[in-house]
Amino acid sequence: MASGLAMTALPPLAWGGRDKRSFHVCLSPPVVEAEPELLEAVRRAGVSAVWLAGYFYGHRPYTDEQLRRARNRVERAGLAAHLITVPLGHPGDSLGSTEDGFPLTPPRHWQLARRPDRSSFAGTSLHQPASEENSAALRQLRKLSFRRGFLDDDFRLARGPGEIGGCYCDAHRQEFLRLSGLPNQRWAELLDDVQARRLSPLLRSWLNYQCDALTASFRLQRRAFGGGLGVMVMYLGAEKAGIRLADYRRNLFRVGELMFSDGSFAPVKGKTDELFSVLFHRRFTSPDLAYSETTAYPAHTLSAANMAAKLVISTIADVRQTMFMSGLTPFPREHWAILGPAMSAQARLHNELAGHQPRGPLKHFWGEAERWVGDDRPFSLWLAMGVPFEVADTLPKDGCVFLSDFDARELAAQAPRTGARLFCRSSAPVRPAWAETTGETLAELFALKHRLGRSLDAVPHILEDEPAVCAWYPTAHKVLVWNLCEQPRTLTVALRNRRQPLRLSPLQAAVVNLGASSL
Repeated sequence: MASGLAMTALPPLAWGGRDKRSFHVCLSPPVVEAEPELLEAVRRAGVSAVWLAGYFYGHRPYTDEQLRRARNRVERAGLAAHLITVPLGHPGDSLGSTEDGFPLTPPRHWQLARRPDRSSFAGTSLHQPASEENSAALRQLRKLSFRRGFLDDDFRLARGPGEIGGCYCDAHRQEFLRLSGLPNQRWAELLDDVQARRLSPLLRSWLNYQCDALTASFRLQRRAFGGGLGVMVMYLGAEKAGIRLADYRRNLFRVGELMFSDGSFAPVKGKTDELFSVLFHRRFTSPDLAYSETTAYPAHTLSAANMAAKLVISTIADVRQTMFMSGLTPFPREHWAILGPAMSAQARLHNELAGHQPRGPLKHFWGEAERWVGDDRPFSLWLAMGVPFEVADTLPKDGCVFLSDFDARELAAQAPRTGARLFCRSSAPVRPAWAETTGETLAELFALKHRLGRSLDAVPHILEDEPAVCAWYPTAHKVLVWNLCEQPRTLTVALRNRRQPLRLSPLQAAVVNLGASSL
């Protein structure tokens, strides 16, 4: 078929300075020492750096000498060595350690946290001396010649996604009320706002208090380390978790992901939720500072095929560094035989798209209400419609905007008019009167695509009703198509009166060259 569209050839590209994309892995010192052949396997696959775990929420399980030996092994293998720490800890085991007696909770002199109902838990809370002891550890670890480090995603003040965080203990209650100049009676009002997820001035003040504390802790630790320190942000992590994203713009920044197993990543919505979170976080960091999370947990539960598919998300969002991790247990070594070619392919695709932003009539919007009080259930499945999209910092004035439930509730109360078409889930309990509704199912979203009709003629899009991401980069004159099916598919890219069929393997992505004349 004659066509002005053509699939971009992917000539061999050697690993090196020309690549925009780099690949990293996090390992524990005992694994590096016990499995030297693993370093060779990751190096052959295309990994350029190993991040060594050195400090865990008040514990130093590895001696300076053990870290030096691990670092030397990494560097002898031709890889860079960096540092990763787990500052506050999870409320439960998130490390998957096989080492006997490995500490899973902070030491006893670290205070437990309190939920709003007064029950207690360990981890993801900030009391003295957590910041001071983290800083002291980073100061010592810096002496081992580490110059770049990450605070793992336990550096947050919410136990998990969707929770309105903070520690509700007596000490934090008293300090918050004193600093805010509020009487004790307002505490019950705050707890009611938390329960109702009501974005009141009082709740906003509480969350800013939490964000101030976490940011101050980060800055203290960064000064102790001497710079080069970054944060790993939890899935859709934002102000309700104590993470004021704007505070971390100029630091290394790991975007939040969640789908750590085949069970969570395999569904189409698992993939679109993950992509949604990464696109949101990229609003707050530059490509050169952005790292992926790319976690398998437990280590064996994410297949190599799905881990390879995750790499496409970073290509779409222009996240330049991929960080593989799986707690303290490495994922199966056989994965690297599959990951190596996938990493090379994504590096080539990324080189074609780096520095360009996706554009399109569908709008990715995650607003203030969702960031501060939402339940972290994004309306994301529309990303699989095969229609181009773009990310919006504020409510767009045109296009089709898909509102998650708490943004819909907030806009219904504010009643701001916009030229955009607003779409809410039909299950949304509160929504603007002028908003349209659709169910978050592929069948209903494909029906919406058909209703958009000729309005799509001017943009590249997928003709078939098959789940696929279509990311359009007009300044590069290219479009990336990602097959979200676990079966091969032939997908047709349409632009005006032209057609380009693509035969894609399961979960494969390809770039189509549109040509400058088509725009």
